[in-house]
Amino acid sequence: MLKLLRILLLGLAMVVVFVLGTLLCLVRPRHPNNVYLLGRLFHLACPLVGLKVSVRGREHVKGLESAIYIANHQSNWDIITHPGVLSPRTVAIGKNSLFWIPLFGPLFWLSGNLLINRENKAKAASTIGKVVERIRSRRLSIWMFPEGTRSKGKGLLPFKTGAFHIALQAGVPIVPIACSSYFGQVDLNRWDNGEVLIDIMPPIDVSDCQPAQLRDLLKQSRKQIADGIARLDREVRRPDSLTQSGAES
Repeated sequence: MLKLLRILLLGLAMVVVFVLGTLLCLVRPRHPNNVYLLGRLFHLACPLVGLKVSVRGREHVKGLESAIYIANHQSNWDIITHPGVLSPRTVAIGKNSLFWIPLFGPLFWLSGNLLINRENKAKAASTIGKVVERIRSRRLSIWMFPEGTRSKGKGLLPFKTGAFHIALQAGVPIVPIACSSYFGQVDLNRWDNGEVLIDIMPPIDVSDCQPAQLRDLLKQSRKQIADGIARLDREVRRPDSLTQSGAES
């Protein structure tokens, strides 16, 4: 019964957000703060599914104009947990196919997020140049999941290089973000689904890095996030009776 009620409430909340978001984006299409405002609305759904999300380290990015934010990607619930971290003038990068998801896709693009063709390496490389130009001309920050896909409880996956190419070409710092492991923790039939801890780490300065150091930068960033996840997992509060049955997959 609780699960059904939550699904109905989540569905209603998403419809409201999509309607309000579409109106906002039609009034000011692709404005750099649209994603931030919509993200705050999505984040309000966390208590609705019984999650308490705590964000640490905001002081590390206070006053930071542009950056590449990279975080671990676990499940579909990231769409409500991670927006609590977003800073103003931050947009995300997604694959072209997202545009064709009903309601979500057009709003994702209209709000100001960027779409790339991951299947065509030549077009993807060209898109990186456009992203770099957008960062410089509009003072944007970019949010990326360097794993490229949801890990679904398999641990931190290998990182792709796109985020690091962008950071080096734009000359902006990389901000590693670690989120505690919570895949399988959300059971809509349980009142309390515990907490999720998110840690914003100090920016990594890339101003002195050369293209040949990209792999070292990738390894450094991945290690910081992996260490951060392990640290957060040791202190996060789990539900009293965490089970996999009925949990989100």
